[in-house]
Amino acid sequence: MRTITTTDELASYCAQAATHDFVTVDTEFLRERTYYSKLCLVQLAMPGTDDEGAVLVDPLAEGLSLEPLYELFRDTSVVKVFHAARQDLEIFYVDAQVFPEPLFDTQVAAMVCGFGEQVGYETLVRKIAKEGVDKTSRFTDWSRRPLTDAQKTYALADVTHLRQIYEFLAAKLEETGRHKWVEEELQILTNPDTYITAPQDAWKRVKTRTNSGKFLAVVRELAAFREAFAQERNIPRNRVYKDDAMVELASNKPKNHEELSRARLLLRDARKGDIAEGILKAVAAGVACPNDKLPQPDRSREKLQVNPALADLLRVLLKAKTESAGVAAKLIATASDLDAIAAGSRDVAALRGWRMEVFGSDALALCEGKIALTAVGNNVKVVNV
Repeated sequence: MRTITTTDELASYCAQAATHDFVTVDTEFLRERTYYSKLCLVQLAMPGTDDEGAVLVDPLAEGLSLEPLYELFRDTSVVKVFHAARQDLEIFYVDAQVFPEPLFDTQVAAMVCGFGEQVGYETLVRKIAKEGVDKTSRFTDWSRRPLTDAQKTYALADVTHLRQIYEFLAAKLEETGRHKWVEEELQILTNPDTYITAPQDAWKRVKTRTNSGKFLAVVRELAAFREAFAQERNIPRNRVYKDDAMVELASNKPKNHEELSRARLLLRDARKGDIAEGILKAVAAGVACPNDKLPQPDRSREKLQVNPALADLLRVLLKAKTESAGVAAKLIATASDLDAIAAGSRDVAALRGWRMEVFGSDALALCEGKIALTAVGNNVKVVNV
C-alpha cells in the first residue's frame, strides 16, 4: 500500500491519473473537536482491478500541498467519483474553493437506479462488487500517525471497490438515459451556499416552539454570535452553547452577568469571558430590534389547507410511480411535499425537472381530476378520466 507524503509524488500520481477517464476519491477526517473538518487522509484510485493504481495521500505530512490534486479536480476530462460526497466536497471547498468537475456521486446514482434511499457504500460493495468491507477501522482516530495496516486496508477499500460500482452505475444510467437526473441532483453539491453558514442566517436552523418575532430576534442574535465565534476559533457550535441553552437565554433575556449565571443549561465556560460578553450583547441587540426588522419565519405551508384524501391519493401515486421507475420515493417527494401539493402549492421540487417527468405531471393531473387510480392485480394503474 503506497502512501504519498510529498507534493512531487502527488503531482506525479495526479499527472498519471489525468490520462484516465475517471479516478475514485474518498477522505478520512475528524470533526468532533473542530468547526471545520480536519482532513486526515485522501484515498485515490485509477481504473483497474487491483491495488496497483490506488494510493493513500497524507495531508498531515510536513510540506505536502494538495494543489496537484486540485488541478486534477479542475481537469474536466477526468470524472471524479465519490460516494456520498457532501462532506468530502465541503472539505475541499473550504480549503481551496474548488469543486471536482465533472463529479459523479455513486450514492445519488444508486438512488436513481433503484437501490433505495441513502444507500450505503457497504451495501453497494456487497450487491455490485460481490465483496465485503471490514468496518473495524471506521471510527478510529485518523489523525494519529503512523496509521496501522488495518486502517490503510480499510481506507484503500473505499476507493478500489468504488471503481466497479461506478462502472456498473454509469452503464445503468447510460442504458436508462438518466444521466441528467443525476446531474440535477449534483447541482446542490457543487453550490457554495451548501457549505457556507452565514452567521446572520444561523437562527433558521434552531428549532423553537414559538414564532414570536421578539423571541426570534434574540435567537437570531444569539445564533449569529455563536456561529461567528465558532467559525473564528474553529470549535464546534455546541462547545459555545447548545440550542436548548440558546432557547433558554432567549426566553429569560439576561441583562447582566448575575442574571446570566442563573441559566440552567449554559456551559461553565459560557458564563464568563468572551462568550458571556457576547451573549449579553446579543440579547441586548435582540431585545432592541425594531418591529420592522424582526425575523419572519416561513409560515407559507402553515396557511395551506391540506385535502387529506387527495394527499393520500398522491402517496399511492408516488409509490406506484417510483416502483415503476425504480427510484427511491423520498428522492422525489417527502410527506410534507405531498401535503403541499394537495393543498394547492406548486412551488415544490417534485414539480420540477426530472421529478416532473416521473411523478409531477401525473400528480397535477390527479389534482385536476384528469386521471384516476385503479388496482390491477397487485399493481396500481393510472387511467385517464
